[in-house]
Amino acid sequence: MEHLKKLSHLSVILITAQVLVSAASMVVEVVAGRVIAPYVGMSLYTWTSIIAVVLAGFSLGHWIGGHVAAKSSQRALAETAIWMLGAALSSALIIWILRAVSGYALATFDGQVGAILVLSMAAFFVPSLCAGIPAPVLTQIIMDINPEKAAHRLGIMYAAGAIGAIVGTLASGFIFIAWLGSSLTLALIVCVYSVLAVMFWVIAYGWRTKSTLAVIGGGVATILLAGGLQAMPAVCTDETDYFCIRVVDISDGRRGMVLDHLVHGIAAQNDPMTMYTDHAAALDHIALKLVSDSAFSAFFIGGGTYSIPRKWQSLFPKAQVTIAEIDPSVTKAAQDHFWYDPSQDHIVHQDARRYLGATARTYDVIIGDAFTDIAVPEHLITREFFELVQSKLSPNGHYLMNVIDYSDSMLVIGSVAKTLAAVFPNVEIWTQAKRPEPGERLVFIVVAGAQPLDFDTITFNSPDLMQFSAFDPLFTQQLAMIDGAVLFEDDYTPINRMLGGRFD
Repeated sequence: MEHLKKLSHLSVILITAQVLVSAASMVVEVVAGRVIAPYVGMSLYTWTSIIAVVLAGFSLGHWIGGHVAAKSSQRALAETAIWMLGAALSSALIIWILRAVSGYALATFDGQVGAILVLSMAAFFVPSLCAGIPAPVLTQIIMDINPEKAAHRLGIMYAAGAIGAIVGTLASGFIFIAWLGSSLTLALIVCVYSVLAVMFWVIAYGWRTKSTLAVIGGGVATILLAGGLQAMPAVCTDETDYFCIRVVDISDGRRGMVLDHLVHGIAAQNDPMTMYTDHAAALDHIALKLVSDSAFSAFFIGGGTYSIPRKWQSLFPKAQVTIAEIDPSVTKAAQDHFWYDPSQDHIVHQDARRYLGATARTYDVIIGDAFTDIAVPEHLITREFFELVQSKLSPNGHYLMNVIDYSDSMLVIGSVAKTLAAVFPNVEIWTQAKRPEPGERLVFIVVAGAQPLDFDTITFNSPDLMQFSAFDPLFTQQLAMIDGAVLFEDDYTPINRMLGGRFD
């Protein structure tokens, strides 16, 4: 300890190190949500698992760090340096581990929740454990430097950790991921951890030792490993503030857009008239049977591949189409890769609910494509939102939305029907006209408006011939009253619970 006391500004160095470790660990936690999304999506379950795993790692790390701190200050700092190299190495391997383990995890678990937990544990537990080691060690050393002010210095170290966590969270969300992307951000964290490892060892033993050279070599090797892993093929065509966007060439001039882990849409270069997903084809055909004027107005919640607006541009050049797509990069991908020309449409890059709340316009048809899998925007399926939608419809307008549920449950579609029925005089549920298999995943189209539709069957190609029919009105009413059906409100929308254990 006497050796350390002779170092000038040691307290400042240790406080700064506490800030950096805390900031780096929070950057890893925030980046975790982005790098895991291409495999299991982004949902309440994703963040719950990540936060739980990271906190578990911190907790065990703090416990181990307490035992390390009980040793002499010199030895404690040296051991902390080794743990920091472990943090650097495990952080460098995060993306590689996810790629290596994802196939097994997704194949082993029927639902995504189990896969999310396994991937979170495999990729993020060890980096968090290693990052939890320094706090007790640094705190003990800085208290020992001036025992008379131990309580004051304890408070300083707690504050330093909190400040670092705040800085790391803000920097990762607003700077690092937005400007560097997840992979380069993790490489930066590897550099921070490696430099801290060398610094702790040098404080403990100085520069002129063989062991110091070994630690420096370990840090450099880890940084080079992180740099080398940058050469791995990128998972994302474009990584944005909202999605990992992937463009996949299928065949015969067709491409698919994958947002995080979900195929959001498919389009063909020379065939804008055909929808290649069932829900898009059904939404398209039902909507067109509801409009009576070629100069109709429509509002889309979400753009994706912009396949329906692209088709409508060819059929109805006088139509007034507005699309609310929160991510400008999705629109750019539709232009660059899916042959969409935005010049005829009005595109707003903001949340659909926010835009509808601010606009004075009304629409003949509003189309909501909010359902993907366990990641459903809750604020777009509540009674309050549906009331807003109703207020933005023309007198004979209709709201259409797709819903995904299982044939042996129907709890989700029942809750949506219950919520819509609290707002709209007429609610109809459409699905493929065939007897479903037990437990089959079904695509539903829900149509809400003032009056019943004057048709109950549609036939279309998507690209194979398919027929959708409307449920009997009495059956729709019964679905809305099944046990467990919930009236979704802004205050309570348990859609994640209803979907989380099933979708894969």
